[in-house]
Amino acid sequence: MPSKTHVTATINGEEVEFLCEPHQSLLEVLRETLGLMGAKEGCNNGNCGSCNVILEGRLVNSCLVLAVEIQGKSVTTIEGIATPEGLHPLQQKFIEHAALQCGYCTPGFIVAAKALLDQNPNPSEHEVREWLAGNLCRCTGYDRIVKAVLDAADS
Repeated sequence: MPSKTHVTATINGEEVEFLCEPHQSLLEVLRETLGLMGAKEGCNNGNCGSCNVILEGRLVNSCLVLAVEIQGKSVTTIEGIATPEGLHPLQQKFIEHAALQCGYCTPGFIVAAKALLDQNPNPSEHEVREWLAGNLCRCTGYDRIVKAVLDAADS
């Protein structure tokens, strides 16, 4: 029986500690151990973007990262994007542009868009579309999502 590993990391600005199996994904730990349900399991193989998080400033699929790999690192999930004062501009623009339907993929899109705008505050439409190509949505099409991200960039 594998022993659990103690991990300390900063998640959404707060230091957390947890125990995990060496084979557990970050997605599993976020949802099952830490109760952060925003990242969703879609494909569990890195192809849909539903589980996106920002790890040390870099967009990653949390289903492909072992939880033990975040030791001493910083992670931002969808839960860490809004502030106590209100929604992040991206979240507000998604609402204003009706850039969601069922909402399953929305957290992954918002996290991906935030990672893009953190790196490139004024992307072109082509850059937004290219950046979000790793996120799949079966409901909305992508035009409203792209318009929401571009509008947030202009804010």
